[in-house]
Amino acid sequence: MSDALNYLVQARPETMGHYFRFLKETGKHLDPKTRNLISVITKVHAQTERGFRQYLKRALNEGATPMEVLDALLMAFPALGLAKIVWATDIILDMNLPGFAPEALRGEPPKWHDIMAAAAVPDGEVVRTECDGRGLFIYREGTDYRAYDSHCPHQSTDIPELALQGTQLTCPKHEWQFDVKSGDCIKKGNTPLTRLPSRVDGARLLVQW
Repeated sequence: MSDALNYLVQARPETMGHYFRFLKETGKHLDPKTRNLISVITKVHAQTERGFRQYLKRALNEGATPMEVLDALLMAFPALGLAKIVWATDIILDMNLPGFAPEALRGEPPKWHDIMAAAAVPDGEVVRTECDGRGLFIYREGTDYRAYDSHCPHQSTDIPELALQGTQLTCPKHEWQFDVKSGDCIKKGNTPLTRLPSRVDGARLLVQW
């Protein structure tokens, strides 16, 4: 939810309550994936970037595949037009989401990326790093390594290292807070960080996307 909507909910709860009840009723016969894909299209039509980022992540979390997202955009071509589809595609590319790369859409297996020496992550601590254009938070517990995409699942804000305190991570944009040990969102939101497959090969930590 935007800051403006949060303000209106607090300032005029009796009015905004009707609005949110209306939205809830309009989609109650649709499955969550379809409902969020429709919301993706409406946000593209209005060219609302924050809303588009938010509902795109929701659609993916509800099981929509990258190809289904692209199908939804292209099927809406008569209403959207090419310019708005290109606008949406630019945002998708900026979000750097796993699965949208052309090779992934062609069915090629995700690549393993050599991130760092496994020993460079202290036991019980979190390290932020960059590899091949992707930000990552790495948590280690003994021989168990967990790798998370650095983008917040809310609106895909790239969370900086300064947002990390111990094993808790707070997105600076809307203060969603995460426990990096589990990836769970523990404050404000309810969507976890995106966890990526990882493994140790020899003395190197590899992450797949």
